[in-house]
Amino acid sequence: MAASSRSPESAPRSGNAAFASGGSADGTPAEPVIHDVLIIGGGLVGSSLAIALEPLGITVGLVEAVAPGPSDASVFDQRNLSFAEATVNALTALGVMQELAAAGGPIRRIHVSRRGDFGRSVLEAADHGRSEFGRVVVARDFGDALEKRLAGLQRLRRYRPARFLGFADTAHSGCRAVRLADADGERTELARLVVGADGTRGAVRGALGIGTSEHDYRQTLFVTRLRTDRAPDGTAYERLGDDGPTALLPRGDRHYGLVHAVAREDAEAVAALDEAGFLQRVQEAFGWRAGRFLSCGPRVAYPLVRVLADRTLAERAVLVGNAAQTIHPLGAQGFNLGLRDALTLAELISNARDASAGVDCGDAELLSAYVAARADDRRRTLEFSDGLARVTANPSELLRPLRSIGLLAIDRLPSLQAEVVAGALGYRADVPALCRPEGLRP
Repeated sequence: MAASSRSPESAPRSGNAAFASGGSADGTPAEPVIHDVLIIGGGLVGSSLAIALEPLGITVGLVEAVAPGPSDASVFDQRNLSFAEATVNALTALGVMQELAAAGGPIRRIHVSRRGDFGRSVLEAADHGRSEFGRVVVARDFGDALEKRLAGLQRLRRYRPARFLGFADTAHSGCRAVRLADADGERTELARLVVGADGTRGAVRGALGIGTSEHDYRQTLFVTRLRTDRAPDGTAYERLGDDGPTALLPRGDRHYGLVHAVAREDAEAVAALDEAGFLQRVQEAFGWRAGRFLSCGPRVAYPLVRVLADRTLAERAVLVGNAAQTIHPLGAQGFNLGLRDALTLAELISNARDASAGVDCGDAELLSAYVAARADDRRRTLEFSDGLARVTANPSELLRPLRSIGLLAIDRLPSLQAEVVAGALGYRADVPALCRPEGLRP
């Protein structure tokens, strides 16, 4: 199929520049647009990448599954995102935090314990020269803030609603031909670099022939908002148990964000509980540290399966965010890690552009540098998340004293605590410049 010369959707409310389509005055067909970067997936990471690329003056396209309008509940739901300090720094630099309807809830301390074990650990941000470790933001609010920033971008080409169909052969060297489906039918767009940001079960990874390794934790996660008889005081609680974690994240609206894991075989019965029954179950799993549980909002359930791409690189294509790695939520590392994927890629493209008159965003050397730059952060974060999930959910009596000693050691060993705090702040490895405090950016 020939490359389409039709222009992308550009609704007046979006603020995106409209692009002319068609041919020249003498009837000659227009040259097809070649995107420097075409992002497949307009979720949290894909949208953040589009915003980060805007200042570079390159041609960027964003393929989004949903039409213009209020954020869709299936994309930006009531999950509660825990932004590490590094993430807050970056999103502030990108102008996204300023667009939030509410500032979110500060995390001033982190309290970790395990049911049945005697150890516990409490980390205070003030002890490490911070007023907070990060912020808790409702995913839907964050989605609305991203949309406001996207609407103000002048160079971005938005394809929405549109669906990725796969790749096609192209006569244009140095490009990938991407097949999309929209309201007008099928179209083909050209890109020097395709970024797969379409989530855990997205189509880009499969179209690139990239396999996965998966581990089913046999847990189902219930997510909702929770009100107690005490307003949150900035403490993020992680209560571990045989069936997984129960976490309370301090939101900015006098509610907690609740994450409650149950054994997969119990999920159907838990989903059938009425509000009172669900609150009783969670209270028993968590305890009374945050007070009496009074009410909760609608519950959403997610099966917990770790999905890791066998590789994140293909010819003129990379995977970022959940398309590259979907990890256990223990420690709230998922979005923070995916954002660092996106920002590292944007930074490397920026550096390559500054070093020459132009930049080929799909250059093999540039993409290899991206994979190398992400290797340490990705490995360490995956090891932390998966290792903690497996050890803390293991009911073995032999592990109980080791777990308790480990929790106590975090409080008493400065070197171990420093490692844990660095991870909580988002600095487990070298991070993109935008993640650093403003005074430490180059």
